[in-house]
Amino acid sequence: MNRKDLQELANIRMREARALYRAGEFSGAYYLIGYAVECGLKACIAKKFKRYDFPDKRGVNDAHTHNLKTLCVLAMLDGPRVQLEQADPLFERNWSLTITWSEEGRYKVFDKQKCQDLMDAIMERSHGVMPWIKQYW
Repeated sequence: MNRKDLQELANIRMREARALYRAGEFSGAYYLIGYAVECGLKACIAKKFKRYDFPDKRGVNDAHTHNLKTLCVLAMLDGPRVQLEQADPLFERNWSLTITWSEEGRYKVFDKQKCQDLMDAIMERSHGVMPWIKQYW
């Protein structure tokens, strides 16, 4: 799996989440939209690796997580994220909501409002998490 694959998966997961949301399948949409962010952050991490460099084992192992906060740090986006949060309270709110997502959500049921809130936080054009991530991937 490479950076381009991860970018494509992020976009696919967003489309799938939208389709599930429109079909009234809010739990599935909630779950997949979080995976879109995970794939996006992992694409940012993949960008750090050079073609002929031998990657640091710890960094590679740490990147095999679903924790969005950890992935943001590993992608070296924590500094830019904090700066944007200070300048943009709507992005700060969206990031705070996005990091509540967990892969454990696959075992939960989410209602329409909870799903809509997360999807808006992630996909909103001007202040959303995915448009921000795409600047760095």
